[in-house]
Amino acid sequence: MSARAHLVDAAYAAGWRGVRMLPGPVAQRLFRLGADRARSPQLRANLARLAPEADLDALTREGLRSYARYWCEVFRLPSADLADVHRRMDRHVRGAQPFLDAQEQGRGVVFALTHSGNWDVAGVWLVETLRALGRDPSFTTVAAKLEPESLYRRFVAYRESLGFEVVAAEDGSRAHRALMRRLRGGGVVCLVSDLDLSRSGVDVDLCGEPARLPGGAARLAAATGALLLPAVPSFTPAGWALDIAAPVPVPDRAAVAKATQGVADAFGSMLARVPQDWHMLQPIWTADRG
Repeated sequence: MSARAHLVDAAYAAGWRGVRMLPGPVAQRLFRLGADRARSPQLRANLARLAPEADLDALTREGLRSYARYWCEVFRLPSADLADVHRRMDRHVRGAQPFLDAQEQGRGVVFALTHSGNWDVAGVWLVETLRALGRDPSFTTVAAKLEPESLYRRFVAYRESLGFEVVAAEDGSRAHRALMRRLRGGGVVCLVSDLDLSRSGVDVDLCGEPARLPGGAARLAAATGALLLPAVPSFTPAGWALDIAAPVPVPDRAAVAKATQGVADAFGSMLARVPQDWHMLQPIWTADRG
């Protein structure tokens, strides 16, 4: 491990140990101060597409504060009362009935999510909701491997402690088999679907401009008959929210491109209501990706 990688790993380890020891308001102020010193031209460019009429300087500042809040909560969540987290979020979940109905029928569900709000808390809500339904209180998700390896293992252990099953994107066929197995068993898969890191993405129109999104969620739904639900986590002043869009039809593999466009349309509509909570610091529009 290089010296830099060792420092990165040590910093995250210190975060998980130390931030939860601070009083909540103190930790929040520290992360907010850090956000106010940060800059992200790419976040500003992304928000300009999502909310073109907004004061972009103010919106970008709120976006960085939202992202800092996410990290503050990541470091504190392992010591939280997860049942209380579920209770606080459950009152702000909208559009869940198709998911609940599918699970009652034993049908698999694929959630296509955005990098917004606190997606780990959304996962906690999902685990506890599945438990209340008498279903397997877990779901399968995919994570890209991080460097150093020890940092990746920390993140996997963190999410597994919350009840998630995590498979590495780089594991290829093994990851695909785990996702298919979960859905064919009537379970739930969650895929962050607003950033394509592969060469197999789908060209879409997002907020009126060409972009490319991953098609994995639609492909899994087509292959298994699972319900495809776009969903956007966000923050409330003192908690969290989750908006779930209407199911996107994916009758067969030929419909994957159209379904991915449907996911893009849902993302654009829902994110426009909470642009400050979209933590997209990377280019996703074609014009920005060269």
